[in-house]
Amino acid sequence: MFKKAGKTLLGLAVAASFMQAHAAETKKVDVLLVGGGIMSSTLAVWLHELEPSWSMEMVERLDGVAEESSNGWNNAGTGHSALAELNYTPEDKDGNVNISKAIEINEAFQISRQFWSWQVRQGVLKNPHSFINTTPHMSFVWGDDNIKFLKKRYEALQASPLFRPMQYSEDHAQIAKWVPLMMEGRDPNQKLAVTWTPIGTDVNFGEITRQFVGHLKTQENFDLKLSSEVQDITRNKDGSWHVEYKNLKDGTESATDAKFLFIGAGGGALKLLQKSGIPEAKEYAGFPVGGSFLVTENPTVAMQHMAKAYGIASTGAPPMSVPHLDTRVLDGKRVILFGPFATFSTKFLKNGSYLDLLSSTTLHNVWPMTKVGIEQYPLVEYLAGQLMLSDEDRFDALRTYFPNAKKEDWKLWQAGQRVQIIKRDAEKGGVLKLGTEVVASEDRTIAGLLGASPGASTAAPIMLNVLETVFKEKVATPQWQAKIKEIVPSYGTKLNDSAAATQKEWNYTAEVLQLEKPPVIDQSVGTSTGATQPVESKPENDMAL
Repeated sequence: MFKKAGKTLLGLAVAASFMQAHAAETKKVDVLLVGGGIMSSTLAVWLHELEPSWSMEMVERLDGVAEESSNGWNNAGTGHSALAELNYTPEDKDGNVNISKAIEINEAFQISRQFWSWQVRQGVLKNPHSFINTTPHMSFVWGDDNIKFLKKRYEALQASPLFRPMQYSEDHAQIAKWVPLMMEGRDPNQKLAVTWTPIGTDVNFGEITRQFVGHLKTQENFDLKLSSEVQDITRNKDGSWHVEYKNLKDGTESATDAKFLFIGAGGGALKLLQKSGIPEAKEYAGFPVGGSFLVTENPTVAMQHMAKAYGIASTGAPPMSVPHLDTRVLDGKRVILFGPFATFSTKFLKNGSYLDLLSSTTLHNVWPMTKVGIEQYPLVEYLAGQLMLSDEDRFDALRTYFPNAKKEDWKLWQAGQRVQIIKRDAEKGGVLKLGTEVVASEDRTIAGLLGASPGASTAAPIMLNVLETVFKEKVATPQWQAKIKEIVPSYGTKLNDSAAATQKEWNYTAEVLQLEKPPVIDQSVGTSTGATQPVESKPENDMAL
């Protein structure tokens, strides 16, 4: 009997010591970031600027940061600022082009430019040409109705100084000067119209991420855990978050307690928010859409094109079908991408699981998903059509933009996965929202980012929005206000309201980021804000790839 009791006591002692050891292993930090992409790294840099004493940990399931959507090869690399993306300027019921969304996107990108400029000045980002390069943005259309729309769009945008350098042309000879590759071999009688803006950019968000994290790793209070996948997220009694994760290389398990938890895991964010159990996550479901591009690395071809040329969606097709012929600088060399061609997979991440869609479906979101599936049937139909495209079909699409393209110069590349937001709606059951949305708990101890576009281009303002949401009181302090305005000089103002302020910001960021000198804005044209009244938000007006 005593022997049995002794064994029991020994077992309890071993269990207790194990629990103590487990408790001792639980690391405590101020901020835990899940995901090693542009969003998490941007937030980490923001917080390090504002609260350098805070401890931070970043957990990434892959073997390196910026290997998913942020990777330069997994996105179009457009510095989205509504210079060329026609879906940001919809027509209202009276046939007037509304520019409010375009102004909003452009203003947001200027914040990103200022944020990156500050980081260059601080030595956090090095060699601007490694991550951002001047690349003119243009809209390229044909057909009488499309030409009419583009002309109206151009005239409407001239009300804003942000778009004043834009030029419009229907002249083949002029267009050939801007994009010779797109005009060689083209029917001289084809009616065309383009807008061309010299201040566009090509951005390698993967490189920005790597440099951000590289800098953070030099700080004593920052820790990076690679090849580590989150297994569970639970709430501690004190309101902090207990995150358990597993090293995928050696199987070891670790845990961290965080006062604030940010989930910036791209397509994986929804499932992790659901895992946390916060009621706010019940409002959402996810709809995964992938993309593929035709790519040429032939230097002779690549050097003949210097633009991001956006077209217009085919009649009845969603904006994700808008093709664009893009100059890219990747791994130090010029390449051209054409696409995207939509793909469908039940994965939420390029390196995810085919069970992602099924495992994210709950009793709370299955009805919104069903309603969206019915309402957005044209989208489903479009995706089905895209999946049936042959190599010949894709090449034919390329030739409408680049008539003399040769098959042997191009290969098909599978880019990243994006998870679009499906949100519960009292009236409609569910709605498809193709922008980005910050989801935060009521007590603001956890936040995640859902959605895809314009995504990385506006990482700096989106993460500033996270700060304003979860650290509201701190943002209001003189210390944080002063620091934010030091980093982003235009913070709290609208560049659209002042041509002089716009010019000043362009000149400053162009100089620091080593971009081409921006044109001088014609300040004799009055700035109008009357055209900025918002129109009803529609998914198609929010999406860009």
